[in-house]
Amino acid sequence: MENVPLPEKLRPKKLTEFVGQVHLVGKNGVISKLLSNKVTNNYFPSLIFWGPPGSGKTTLARIIASELKREFYEFSAVNTSSKDVQKIISQTKPLFTSPVVFIDEIHRFNKAQQDKLLPHVEKGQIILIGATTENPSFEVIGPLLSRCRVVTLNQLSEKDLGNILKRGLKELKVKINSKAKKFLIESSNGDARVLLNVLEITSNLAGVKPDHLEGVPGLHLTINHIEQALQRRQLTFDKQGEEFYNVISAFIKSMRASNVDSALYYLARMVEAGQDPLYIARRMVVFASEDIGMAQPTALVVANEVFRACETIGYPECQINLMHAVVYLATAKKSRLAYDAYFRAVEDVKKFGNLPVPLNIRNAPTNLMKELGYGKGYEAYSKESLLPDKLKNKKYYKP
Repeated sequence: MENVPLPEKLRPKKLTEFVGQVHLVGKNGVISKLLSNKVTNNYFPSLIFWGPPGSGKTTLARIIASELKREFYEFSAVNTSSKDVQKIISQTKPLFTSPVVFIDEIHRFNKAQQDKLLPHVEKGQIILIGATTENPSFEVIGPLLSRCRVVTLNQLSEKDLGNILKRGLKELKVKINSKAKKFLIESSNGDARVLLNVLEITSNLAGVKPDHLEGVPGLHLTINHIEQALQRRQLTFDKQGEEFYNVISAFIKSMRASNVDSALYYLARMVEAGQDPLYIARRMVVFASEDIGMAQPTALVVANEVFRACETIGYPECQINLMHAVVYLATAKKSRLAYDAYFRAVEDVKKFGNLPVPLNIRNAPTNLMKELGYGKGYEAYSKESLLPDKLKNKKYYKP
């Protein structure tokens, strides 16, 4: 077949060829176990695949259909109506020949469209596999969700991408230097499709023509070639390296100093480098309590809602939510009094251990405990210190 894109050429056909998602396809993975039981009970559940782009959702659905020896129908909710799916369903006959119906981006089906799938999934007329990059708790209706098993696919690791890259280099018969390899893997942001597409474009820009691959076995790809293909400069930083920690440190310290412009700049650095938005949002949730605290308690509400927005929406749109939070947190009043007070209390817990709780505030569920003085003299709104005797009248929080 002419002009087949590299990702399609290298798409695994068997479970043993699949890269990544060991928690699903490894020896003890849920998919492996379900497939191994297919002969004895001829059963396979409907699934919802939830994972980032390029993590293997479509490939895994195709492999499952192949392993089950069922007919496979693939749809995209972007350009498919529920009528197209129902037409396929109407042609199916007995339960044991039910086809695998794969619906990519199932979250784009509205409630009514999803409702129409319910009876067919419930009766076993189809094995539905829906794929989504969005949180299914928000995007898939409850009744359909309860009839399917949600399977989470993780972003591919750099090791996984490295293994996929080896296959791509072998297919294209090109080589790549170590710096370019690292850059390409980091720039792919866990997406195998991006990795292979950029690799194929890079090889063509570097002078490799699909019909003359045999003639250039010694061609080496460089960072310059990859930057040309990506059409952007190297912004990705090593996620375990010094630069990563420098940028996140500068980001937090800029918000702490109420320097909005600096905070926005370092946010942009991280976003453009492909940093996980949930990582950034998590740091802001911590910052809201640690550095703003009681000076502006609503900061935690804003930060937490932005975290949820990032979880639901994802890139590219969630960068706007991140920006919103950064401006709010950077301009908020700051106070570490509550944070410092808590850790002063922690110091005393470590220093003195389990000091006896004053009798008047102990729980007294039995008569014996009451006779021993548990709860005796308790006043709900007492202004007396309720700390253990050794710490009586100690002040941790000083507003």
